[in-house]
Amino acid sequence: MAPVCPMKTPEIAAHAPINGISMYYEIYGAGELPLVLIHGGGSTIQSSFGNFLPLLADYGKIIAVELQAHGRTGDRDAPESFEQDADDVAGLLKYLNIPKANILGFSNGGTTTLQIAVRHPQLVNKLVAIAAAWKREGLIPGFFEGMEGATLDHMPALLKEAYLRINPDQNGLQVMFEKDKQRMIAFTDGSEEALKAIQAPALFMVADKDVISVEHTAEMSRLVPNAQLAVLPGYHGSFIGEVCAMDHESPAMGLAAGIINAFLSDH
Repeated sequence: MAPVCPMKTPEIAAHAPINGISMYYEIYGAGELPLVLIHGGGSTIQSSFGNFLPLLADYGKIIAVELQAHGRTGDRDAPESFEQDADDVAGLLKYLNIPKANILGFSNGGTTTLQIAVRHPQLVNKLVAIAAAWKREGLIPGFFEGMEGATLDHMPALLKEAYLRINPDQNGLQVMFEKDKQRMIAFTDGSEEALKAIQAPALFMVADKDVISVEHTAEMSRLVPNAQLAVLPGYHGSFIGEVCAMDHESPAMGLAAGIINAFLSDH
């Protein structure tokens, strides 16, 4: 299994005081309309996007974030929620004086991306939701039953290593795991009306053997008025080279980058 490819050094790597937490972010490149990257559950910037970000480098300005209790971002005395994550990303954009951005999220980050479009529509130019979930039925059978009994021992070793490499706090790792777990156990369906109200151009992407069903992703793409759908070969995260994906050298990575760059090129 290939290691995470080294990314180029960000121009800015900093923390911002956002809604009561110290939120970590990195900025690469320059440009007027940034692309915001939002990682998956239990992940960091590097573990979700370390292999893929170089393929997006021609875009221009890219802002990668780490969410509550993840990686180098602080925690708050409250459960995680996709709504709060959306508000935190919106707060960071306000802190950085960015009135509008393109937003790309993977897995839990994809669900957060949809919440940003619902809760802060004025901030979103275009959105890319990769393996996002909006309803419980969208996840593979047995997902929620398996989550009920999950412990830190079940967390992929590569995700644990990625966390501890940048934040050597074993208790913080446990807290992140428990909050991620509880959020998914408590996950409730979003409304179809909320998706229908999204006006930003949207690209929904999913792998054909993903933990999110192709049918659910297609349904979301039909509900959002100005949306496109891309189904690529592979597993959860494989076409973006996510650290736990089955194949980091998947030829679908280049295809995915091409689709995303083309979708965002009119910026």
